[in-house]
Amino acid sequence: MLVAQENDRVMLISPDGRRYLITLRSGRRFHTNKGVIEHDELIGRPLGREVSTHLGQVFLVLRPSLHDLLMNLKRVSQIIYPKEIGLILLKLDAVRGRRVIEAGTGSGALTLALARGVEPDGMVYSYEAREEMLRTARRNLEEAGALGNVELFQRDIAEGFLQRDVDALFLDVREPWDYLEQVCEALADGGVFGALVPTTNQVSILLAAMAYHPFTAVEVLEILERHYKPVPQRLRPEDRMVGHTGYLLFARKVARLQKERPACETIGSI
Repeated sequence: MLVAQENDRVMLISPDGRRYLITLRSGRRFHTNKGVIEHDELIGRPLGREVSTHLGQVFLVLRPSLHDLLMNLKRVSQIIYPKEIGLILLKLDAVRGRRVIEAGTGSGALTLALARGVEPDGMVYSYEAREEMLRTARRNLEEAGALGNVELFQRDIAEGFLQRDVDALFLDVREPWDYLEQVCEALADGGVFGALVPTTNQVSILLAAMAYHPFTAVEVLEILERHYKPVPQRLRPEDRMVGHTGYLLFARKVARLQKERPACETIGSI
């Protein structure tokens, strides 16, 4: 039986399906136009049940999933969507004990998912040049209880990564082709490299640059997400879908000599 404790994050679902993610604090109240719920009525009691407001409106009380946490992060930038995050975790093999580098941190969505994947004894090293981004990401990770498996670095990755022989490395930066030498220095032989870019021309530039570094098993893909209305008598797609949000690229680093790299202007002119 799952029991809510003080400082836990819980998900409340209203009668009309709206979702509210709250942190339980003794003595506090949760207010909506459907009534008030006392936090003390939730603390120390089982999750996965119904609770009524003072107006008699029934809410569901649930433990939030990782998806719930990701979609309710405080954002100062666009996050990587869960539809991409799931595949990123699998492709990077971000499981217990792995050491993974990511750049940039942004609001910390992928950071949180990676931390959940490698816990309890793995580590995520997250790099971000912008101080305000790191502040937001730190706060999000702290609220989710994930800071124990994350080290945050405010650093220009052009200066290189501080770790060596990591299992995987993922770039969510504007011009990832500029940092492939730094990637190869940090990534263990056989390790996984991944990147997310929004446009096809960026994919082409990155592929051209990767040809001059020790990468193999290269693949490029995108993920489209289409929901259906869960009504048995008239099952059909939702009117909206989550379409293109970015192109994913994955590869493996291998132990071989690099080819001579072309001039930057040659790569950038593709």
